[in-house]
Amino acid sequence: MTIEQAEQQLIEEFSYFNDWMDKYNYIIELGKELPLIDSQYKTPQYLISGCQSQVWLHADFVEGKLVFSADSDAIITKGIVNLLIKVLSNRTPEEILAAKLDFIDEIGLRAHLSPTRSNGLNSMLKQMKMYATAKVIFLQS
Repeated sequence: MTIEQAEQQLIEEFSYFNDWMDKYNYIIELGKELPLIDSQYKTPQYLISGCQSQVWLHADFVEGKLVFSADSDAIITKGIVNLLIKVLSNRTPEEILAAKLDFIDEIGLRAHLSPTRSNGLNSMLKQMKMYATAKVIFLQS
């Protein structure tokens, strides 16, 4: 499944809900399904700055692809980071860097987040892309 296909799948899943309370509840459910980060990575080094909640994000490089794991102290934030992981995990660094991630706006997520949560979303995306950039630079050297 490509990034675009994963995005389309999420768009379809969110289309089943008519109101944003139902969508928030779905995001909460996704937070409960988040593949948790190993406790050794719940340190300040893996903490994403710019998030109102504490969010830890780690990436392993497995067979040419980045595999993300995360955790947060806020259930909505866990759901948001899980959405990103569903789309970006198990992808090559180049795929991650090229991803447009239009699904975020298409499902209405950005429009329905508070400014602080929107900043957190942007910080999560930035960190995931930074992991990909670092790996590309490392592989080229």
